[in-house]
Amino acid sequence: MTSRRRVPLALVSVALVSSVLTACGGSSGASAPDTLRIAGPFEIHSLDPTADGEVFTRLQVVETLVTSDIEGALVPGLALKWSSTEDYMEWTFDLVEGAEFHDGTALTPDTVIAALEEVADQEASPLAEVPIESLEADGSSLVVELSKPYFTLPAVLTHYSTAILAPAAYDDEGQVREVIGSGPYEIDRVELPASITTRRSDSWRGEAPEVEKVSFQAVGRAESRALMAVSDQADVVFGLEPAGRQRVDGADGVRMESSLQPRTILLKVNAEHPVLGDVRVRRALSLALDREAMAEAVLREKELAATQLLPPSLEAWKADVEPLEHDQDAALALLADAGWKRSGDGALTKDGRPLELNLLTYPDRAELPALATAMQGALAEIGVDIEVEVSNSSEVPAKHADGSLELALVAKHFALVSDPLIDIAGVFAPGGADFGVMNWEDRSVRTAVDALLGGAPEAEAEGHRETIVRVAQEQLPLIPVAWYRMNAAVSDRVDGFVMDPLETTWRITDLEWAS
Repeated sequence: MTSRRRVPLALVSVALVSSVLTACGGSSGASAPDTLRIAGPFEIHSLDPTADGEVFTRLQVVETLVTSDIEGALVPGLALKWSSTEDYMEWTFDLVEGAEFHDGTALTPDTVIAALEEVADQEASPLAEVPIESLEADGSSLVVELSKPYFTLPAVLTHYSTAILAPAAYDDEGQVREVIGSGPYEIDRVELPASITTRRSDSWRGEAPEVEKVSFQAVGRAESRALMAVSDQADVVFGLEPAGRQRVDGADGVRMESSLQPRTILLKVNAEHPVLGDVRVRRALSLALDREAMAEAVLREKELAATQLLPPSLEAWKADVEPLEHDQDAALALLADAGWKRSGDGALTKDGRPLELNLLTYPDRAELPALATAMQGALAEIGVDIEVEVSNSSEVPAKHADGSLELALVAKHFALVSDPLIDIAGVFAPGGADFGVMNWEDRSVRTAVDALLGGAPEAEAEGHRETIVRVAQEQLPLIPVAWYRMNAAVSDRVDGFVMDPLETTWRITDLEWAS
């Protein structure tokens, strides 16, 4: 059995920078007192909102037409209000007055239309799935005409990919060359993939936030992030693993904040793979996983063991399905039924070929490599040889696209927009999804998703949601592993920090310096 763990050069470089800061005794005194220092595992690979826009919305540099509050309810963004015709075929969004981009350009319906037209052509955005017939200006309003009903359009417009950029942000080919938004903070400097600095924008139409400057640093190594949290090298540190949490709990001047998220750690499966295309094999892999033991050992909370695909925080999507279980004997029986036999050394073979699979994951979420190693051990117990590869998260969509992906351990957020239906529809899209299904489709799931997107009444919607959850549980095109808790270390010099479970923004404008 082999285990290959490749760590990206960029992550190593950032870790070295962190080590240098530590050696030099970096502290709050090394940075201006008006600078909020944020660290996390999130690399920035592109300036394009459809690729890495979540970082720029979290830093409140760019804005969407609609956003969400801490409970996930839709609230105004660049649109003060919105309405639709009774058949959901036409939507009107009334824009805020007097808004400007950071370069001084006025935000108008025409600039919004130009930005959304760029986004609508990008497959990575859920806006690409909306049946837009036309975008028109009507006074200070945007009118969206659709070719068929789409009642979740406002929720789609909360997605970070739909952030509105200034015309000057694009080059002649429509590529984003600079992030020019309209939020309370504007870009000072970006160094891909590791750092962003921002400053308070003079063009912001709202009340000036207390925090004047913000620096964000992507730090790949979890232990480096924990060290930054306890040695006063950062004010807010996201993505702490269990050992890091314990370190923070025992330190002075810093506190822990956490929130259960609508996110599931799951195995993405290539359903056209010669081995994984057999549902019996997928079920066997699932049965071989002792989720409670892994959750307790790696996440330090056995209650985070996933029993179905969608997390319990998504109340409307709870379904009465048989929970996922751990049963090695049942796993071996399924594999035997699929033609896989155990040899004398315990390995599984079929037609003289061993059962060997590659499992790709990434370190952006600190728990993933450790869980991948635990899964490697669990599957070895039933004779499945797993090669673990740790690489950039961008390798998951890349290998999905070229068809070389076998298994990928990913952390999938099911509420990147305020209505989880949008993400769920994307996960089960007919053509597959980067962090969703691969080479798998089910007609009943497609029918249910289409009915929900079309505004099915609640009496019918409950049945459609149940269909999606049940089929996913039976067919396992995605194998759930664990629920997800987001952790952050927050310096005592910061007041007002609130963890947003949807990660819409980091709510920097709400923060104050402790007196």
